[in-house]
Amino acid sequence: MRRVLIVGGGIAGPVLGMWLKRLGLEVSITEARPTAAVGEGAFLGVAPNGMNALEPLGVAAAVAAAGTACEAFQFINRRGESIGSIDRSGDASAFGRPLTMIRRGQLNAILAEEAARQGVEIRWGQRLVAVDESHPNHVIARFEDGSESSADILIGCDGLRSRVRSLLLPDAPAPSFTGLLDYGGFARGVQVPVPPGVNLMLFGRRAFFGIFVTPSGESWWFHNGAPESSDLEALRKRSDPARERERLLELHREDPPWVGDVIRATPTLLGPWPIYELQAMPRWHAGRVCLLGDAAHAMSPSAGQGASLAMEDALVLAQCLRDIDTPAKAFAAFEKARRPRVDAIFRAARRNGSGKAVSGAFSEWFRDRLLPLFLRLGASSQSKMYSYRLEWEKTT
Repeated sequence: MRRVLIVGGGIAGPVLGMWLKRLGLEVSITEARPTAAVGEGAFLGVAPNGMNALEPLGVAAAVAAAGTACEAFQFINRRGESIGSIDRSGDASAFGRPLTMIRRGQLNAILAEEAARQGVEIRWGQRLVAVDESHPNHVIARFEDGSESSADILIGCDGLRSRVRSLLLPDAPAPSFTGLLDYGGFARGVQVPVPPGVNLMLFGRRAFFGIFVTPSGESWWFHNGAPESSDLEALRKRSDPARERERLLELHREDPPWVGDVIRATPTLLGPWPIYELQAMPRWHAGRVCLLGDAAHAMSPSAGQGASLAMEDALVLAQCLRDIDTPAKAFAAFEKARRPRVDAIFRAARRNGSGKAVSGAFSEWFRDRLLPLFLRLGASSQSKMYSYRLEWEKTT
């Protein structure tokens, strides 16, 4: 194996590309978007385990400098009353790096720029349309612009709606809708009852709301709630952003007033993004093609591990390709190594996401009294996820 083609230039692709360059391989990334998507999405958290997967590549420091460490999670009910918290102030000393909140576009740009600096070729504006696996010793990718690329192996890092997955495993289950719609945005000049560095989570009367304030005073927020319509594709087209803003304000009308202030102060409403999950993929690879990250195992963001799992995937796949001399065996070893951890975090994400559903008065009363206990268990589970550390030098 000398030539590797990676489809997808978001998070997983550039990280994998950097690891494979360390093996002396020729690596090319193709991405359908015309640029590094610096304006894509809202924000996310790179967990300590994800930061530690970036550390040997020399990228973790740049991500930390662009982001903000999360010191705690605070949970409140619709009356603004505190119902629990998780202290994360010791994560840097315990795990080497803290949970780092960062704009998704900034993370995309940092990873793409560093991959290019380390010698990974990135070709923007190339949309995959076909994969030819008829040759015994290589695979050919064909693109919408009429071009094609040949490689010894092809890795699909192209996310939830993976084109590689649809071509490689046409009978694979489709991503399933979780019942929640995600909006987000960035606002300034609003007083919110949370200090910088704390993730505040609100169980609202009709929807869930999260907010994180940066040291500069910018409020990063997201909303999770049921969609108004079952036509998810129509929702994605954003036909009337002003109406969507009014709908969010109405959904949070019975919640603390500052929530509405934040939504009104947001210049551009981001989303909506229907939240999907991809469970029970029968396999992640076939022949000389393998899936990685969300293309193989997309899950709800409620566990805060999507990006970090993709970074771990990249390191482990590179180890397998380093230590095992045939693609099929390397891909099988990768899947065997990763499935138990991915499945465990998938279950945690589903449990966390189910708690965001709107409940009745009695359920709210019950939740408010039991949440501190659940949070103690959740903090322990979260720390276990964070403590996971991969060693590049370890053989597979």
